[in-house]
Amino acid sequence: MINNRLIECVPNFSEGRDMEKIKQITDEIESVEGVMLLDVDPGRDTNRTVVTFVGDPESVCEAAFRAVRKAAQVIDMSKHSGAHPRMGATDVCPLVPVAGLTMEETAEYARSLARRIGEELSLPVYCYESAAFEEKRRNLASVRAGEYEGLRKKLEDPAWKPDFGPARFDAGAGAVIVGARDFLVAFNINLNTTSTRRANAIAFDVRERGREKREGNPITGKVVRDADGNPEMIPGSLKAVKAIGWYIPEYGFAQISMNLTNIGVTPVHTAFDEVCRKAGERGVRVTGSELVGLIPLKSMLDAGRYFLHLQQRSAGVSDEELIRTAVRSMGLSELKPFNPQEKIIEYILADKKRAKLVDLSLASFVWETSSDSPAPGGGSVAAAMGAMGAALGTMVANLSGHKRGWDDRWEEFATWAERGAEMQKRLLELVDEDTEAYNGILKAFEMPKKSDEEKAARAAAVEAATLHASLVPLTVMKEAFKVFELLQEMTMKGNPNSVTDGAVGVLAVRACIAGAFLNVKINAKGLKDRSRAAILTEEAQAIDDAAAKLEEEIMTRVSGQFAI
Repeated sequence: MINNRLIECVPNFSEGRDMEKIKQITDEIESVEGVMLLDVDPGRDTNRTVVTFVGDPESVCEAAFRAVRKAAQVIDMSKHSGAHPRMGATDVCPLVPVAGLTMEETAEYARSLARRIGEELSLPVYCYESAAFEEKRRNLASVRAGEYEGLRKKLEDPAWKPDFGPARFDAGAGAVIVGARDFLVAFNINLNTTSTRRANAIAFDVRERGREKREGNPITGKVVRDADGNPEMIPGSLKAVKAIGWYIPEYGFAQISMNLTNIGVTPVHTAFDEVCRKAGERGVRVTGSELVGLIPLKSMLDAGRYFLHLQQRSAGVSDEELIRTAVRSMGLSELKPFNPQEKIIEYILADKKRAKLVDLSLASFVWETSSDSPAPGGGSVAAAMGAMGAALGTMVANLSGHKRGWDDRWEEFATWAERGAEMQKRLLELVDEDTEAYNGILKAFEMPKKSDEEKAARAAAVEAATLHASLVPLTVMKEAFKVFELLQEMTMKGNPNSVTDGAVGVLAVRACIAGAFLNVKINAKGLKDRSRAAILTEEAQAIDDAAAKLEEEIMTRVSGQFAI
């Protein structure tokens, strides 16, 4: 799915046992064009299903409305019971900006959706988080206080008049809470206890809101209140975290159920380790964790880096290895296998239909290059050589960090390895970008050219595509040139047993730059804008000259070590 404006919707429905009812709801979502259903996560004991879908704002709002309508038809709240707090058939329906929208714009979409639900379905609707109309309704827990059982009385209170829809109790559907919020990660941490009380104690230790302050005994003492009669709170140790403890009969143990409302403030790995620490203080062990719904790729990569650094190891490894490290370290596969392709949002949104050159095996890439198709060609191969050069430099850095007697230098080499991995990743992206740029020129030449308008449009498209095809190999040159710093450092200060590996990396990067330079020149030659062509060629020439000089310096020094 390629869209410049994306919203994610994560409605929570009060049904986690009847799969037929859940399917009726998700069928409504999938009936809307422009929406992709990403995840359906039912919970038997919570009797709640978390659904995640994404698309353009208008399509997402339409799908959300249809889902809310269907949930009101098939779920009877008067017969509902479950471990999770809830107030309606569709308990909460948050919209989350993913790309191309501000939070303010997302909040307006949420309010528009809430208005439609209230008016067309005649259900009481409250707006929360960034869509809230008043401060006391920002917090979901405040809006949901009293839950379904207290809803009739709540609707009679003028202070809790719904934002949209009638202040009338609907026994079957309850109320709907619609909002706009940042990306939230629902993260449950498993404990080796069946005690809900102990789980709650740990939850209160870590959650931002903390626990009520009491006189004397922290459990049975009288609650301390402020001048307005509100309980004073002892804050927990983690910001932007909501948490409760509960017992899950299906699993046979208790969990800390957490909502990480700002993973930039408290990442998943920080939350996990803090719960481990607080649980240990209370004689409880963490055995693993589970992710409810989806998580951004960055969160998993950051977690992998964090746990590797705790071991004083380099995080200059593949994304796959970082993810494996995160999964193992947090026990994310304790309850069921953690499949990155199903749980990481970027992997789900990736265009699976478009095959990438970098996803081919080495042999397949070589044979694909040797076929009678002009692409992939020299440009893609040049970028691949640059990536291999960066990989060799990264390898030397990783080996150096593990060298016996160099333990005090692990952080120095880990930093270089991580920089090298980023260089390698960018050059791999350019392998496909070069082929796409060439295909863009072919596509432009295929445009119709019968009328004067068509001829002008075709000429403009060809010029734009040719410029892009010139800029991509120039970018390859710039990115590859950065690798020389890594290789120079590794051949001078890295593990001496791997100096020739670094030297081969130098040769690969030099070949990459020289090859990409040829592509800049041949593509720039086709530009009608000759002044732009000259500027591009001059810039590329300067990079090529500097690369040649660096190659000679490094190789002369390396070769001098083997003089006989």
